[in-house]
Formats: sequence, structure tokens, C-alpha cells
Amino acid sequence: MRVRGAMKVKVISILEDNYMYLVIEEQSKLAIAVDPAVPQRLLEIVKREGLSLTAVLTTHHHWDHARGNEALLKEIPQLRVYGGDDRIGGLTDKVTSAQELKFNSINVRCLFTPCHTSGHMCYFVWEDECTDAPAVFTGDTLFIGGCGRFLEGTAEQMYNNLTHVLGSLPQDTKVFCGHEYTIKNLKFALLVEPENEKVKEMLSWARARDDDDKPTVPSTLMDEFEYNPFLRLSEEGVQRFTGKTDPIEVLRVLRKEKDKFKKPKERLPPHAMLALEWGLLRPVVLCVQQLFSSFLSYTVEPRLIQLCHMSVIFWQQEALCLVELLNLLEKLLLVLTRCGLQLSTTI
Repeated sequence: MRVRGAMKVKVISILEDNYMYLVIEEQSKLAIAVDPAVPQRLLEIVKREGLSLTAVLTTHHHWDHARGNEALLKEIPQLRVYGGDDRIGGLTDKVTSAQELKFNSINVRCLFTPCHTSGHMCYFVWEDECTDAPAVFTGDTLFIGGCGRFLEGTAEQMYNNLTHVLGSLPQDTKVFCGHEYTIKNLKFALLVEPENEKVKEMLSWARARDDDDKPTVPSTLMDEFEYNPFLRLSEEGVQRFTGKTDPIEVLRVLRKEKDKFKKPKERLPPHAMLALEWGLLRPVVLCVQQLFSSFLSYTVEPRLIQLCHMSVIFWQQEALCLVELLNLLEKLLLVLTRCGLQLSTTI
């Protein structure tokens, strides 16, 4: 007899726009973490829900996916940390393409998807004797409405990842990606296919979810083939946008155009420009810089340190970048909050 709903996936928003996940076998309370980049928060959830954390699946070595592994191992020495790249911190078990793992009734198939990084793995997960749809954790390979940057690979590799490795999975497979990039991805998708009603519908839905501070994951592979341009390489509208017909060349051009796709630069209104010119906003900027300096005491993550330093350079070089400076402050405060840290200042 096949049962329903014995495995569940808990979606956990972390950092600025990342997701980490817990795959839970509800009957036994066994749990598997995926990309647990904020370990303390994960452990709090595990304790609160009475779970037994058994394994970690790491999609790739980037800090915002793998930074929590060592801390989790210190708390749970018997924990197994799986991944496909020796650069993954805390790695205990290196997996290979098509390797299968089993945790009680939960099955995991490792899918080698090199391109974003050379050792990237996706994880296809299903449960024995269960009627629910399977899940795939795609890290930074496939996003809702988009795909990852080709940081360590080629268009040929990403084409294979999307079309053959992931595209051949059951169409009802639920897609759990590594970042909340849905709105910006769908804005680009609308540029590529302005007449695609599914893109318009999905973008409207994603904006409503964002307004309610709710995640847009999961989607399904079936849905992705309707609105994700990186999975629609043979569609006339996508080929017209790229000026190519060969699917790999279509993908190459799409990714190049997506890399250049940015929202218009925000500008200060006239009255704020006057205040800036008269020096009235200088105390605000100094306060922001002081906050950034304080923030550095909470993190040694190179990317965030670089962002802090860049913000000061932006102020020195271009007054209009005050908008970016304040936007960055908001993002850093969000990171602190999601890390369970508190920082106060007075403006």
C-alpha cells in the first residue's frame, strides 16, 4: 500500500535571499539538511521540532551554501556531510554522478551538474511507497524562471544539466532552488517572451508572494517548461530574442543577456539632492559606515566584507550611490536578523 505525505520539506529563508531546507521523514523524525548555511538557526528548528539530524546534502562549495557544515559537525559529530566537491567545508562523503543514498524510507539520487561550479550536485529525493511528487534540490543550477551563472563551466554543460539531467526527471517533480530570484528572473523572462501569458501570470503571483513575505518555492518542472526561458530554447520567441536557433547558442546568448539585465539605477529626488549638496545627509552616511564597521565583527564572510568596503568607496566616488548605500544597509540588517544577531544604532 502506498502512503501519502510521509515526507515533507521545510523551507527556511536565510541570509539575503538564500534558502536552506530540511527533508523530514515525519514518522521517525529523521531529518536531512540541504545547504545549511546558517547552522544555529537550523539547530534551533531541529531541537524545537524534535528532529534527528542525520545528514547534510551540499550542492556546491560557495559560502552561502556550505558555511554551516563545520559548525554542525561540532554539534553532531556523527553527522554525514555529502557533496561532490573537495572544496566543500566539512565534507565527510564525496558523492559521484548517479550515486544513490538511503536514509530509512528517503532515497536520494546525486545528479552531477557542473557549470555554476565544477563540482555542483543537485539532489533528487523521493520516498518509498509514497504517492507524493518527488523533489529536486537544484542549488544554483536551476532557479524558478532562471538558471545559474556559468562561473566554472560552459553553455554546453548547462544545456546538458537543464535539458538532460534535470529535464528528464518526472514532470511533477517539485523544484527547490538555492535562492529567491524569482521576480527578477521573471522580469527577464518577460523581456524574452513579452507575449507569454504564463510568464505574466507567474510574475504577478510572485510579486504577491513577495508582498506577503512568502517564498515562491517550490515550482514544478512542468511549470518551468512553460515560463523559464532557459528551458524553452526551441521556442520561436526565445530564438527570436537571441537571434540563434541552435539550442546551445540560444542558451549562451540568453545567459549573456541575463548577466547584463539590471533594473534601472535609482536616483535621489531633487529635494534629497539639495540636502546631499548642502551636506545635510553626511551624518546619515557616517552612521551607515559605522554600522558596516560594526557588522564586520559579526562575520568573516569575504563577500559581505567586500560589500561593506565597496559601499564606502561608492560614497567617496559618486554621491548618487547613497541610494545603493542605504539599500545595502537594509540588506545587511536582513542578513543579521536571519543569522539571529541583533545590532542597534541611532540616526
